[in-house]
Amino acid sequence: MIEARGLTKRYGDKVAVNALTFTVRPGVVTGFLGPNGAGKSTTMRMILGLDAPTAGTATVNGKPYAEHRQPLRAVGALLEARAVHTSRSAYNHLRALAATHGIAASRVDDVIDLVGLQSVARKRAGGFSLGMGQRLGIASALLADPQTLILDEPVNGLDPEGIRWSRELFKSLAAEGRTVFVSSHMMSEMALTAEHVIVVGRGRLIADMPMAQLIANASTNIVSVRSPEAVRLHTALTQADVTVASPGPDLLEVTGLSTAEIGQVAHDLGIVLHELTARQASLEQAFMDMTRDDVEFHATPQHELISTGSAA
Repeated sequence: MIEARGLTKRYGDKVAVNALTFTVRPGVVTGFLGPNGAGKSTTMRMILGLDAPTAGTATVNGKPYAEHRQPLRAVGALLEARAVHTSRSAYNHLRALAATHGIAASRVDDVIDLVGLQSVARKRAGGFSLGMGQRLGIASALLADPQTLILDEPVNGLDPEGIRWSRELFKSLAAEGRTVFVSSHMMSEMALTAEHVIVVGRGRLIADMPMAQLIANASTNIVSVRSPEAVRLHTALTQADVTVASPGPDLLEVTGLSTAEIGQVAHDLGIVLHELTARQASLEQAFMDMTRDDVEFHATPQHELISTGSAA
């Protein structure tokens, strides 16, 4: 378990992390989301004792990371996949980590097999692609078979097969009762991977809730209905506190009734439905809505640039 209590980091006048309090529990994958500059990496560095907090505390399994007698066995971390001696092979990099932490040499072969680097294990890590480097970083994090994993952007550079592999790996590790804390900018992937989510913006906590709840909170109560008898259904559904729009042929958008209620009305009238769907927000849309005021850099929309250029 990871616990942050009032965790704060200031660099001069800049507040990178502002009184963050949250708990990352074992047994589920917890996603850590936020715009660039939100303080995610700084928070992870403070949990790992790489940066000292200005105020507050961060503990792993009840005590600061530095107080663990065997920290690599307590926490496996991936913060920077390129933090490897470039002239050393993947095997030798892992072997050196194992030797300095009292880990059996056989474990090196185990994690190399686990992350799929068998064919390049004896090659120089400096020649690795970004995706291969990420796999090596994950192997390093798993080397001591830790109960807690902290992974900063672990799927960057992975191909679709690698992304799917990492998703299944993180879920399986959480299913074993481990604490898995993962940051990512890939919203579609995080929606498939994380069961719980912590969202930060400008160093402040914005949300700490189950993924399903976050998406549900951002979703509208609009139901899309498609039927060859849309006009008759439109009349039947129109009532107080219910709004029915017709954005296209045979299509209705209903606000104020559930899918079950609409389906029952259609059934009673003998109306065939070709579609009955509650409109749900994506994680990306929920995230964008939630962090809209916390984005550090705002690009000018393309249509405004075109209009400005035309006017000139």
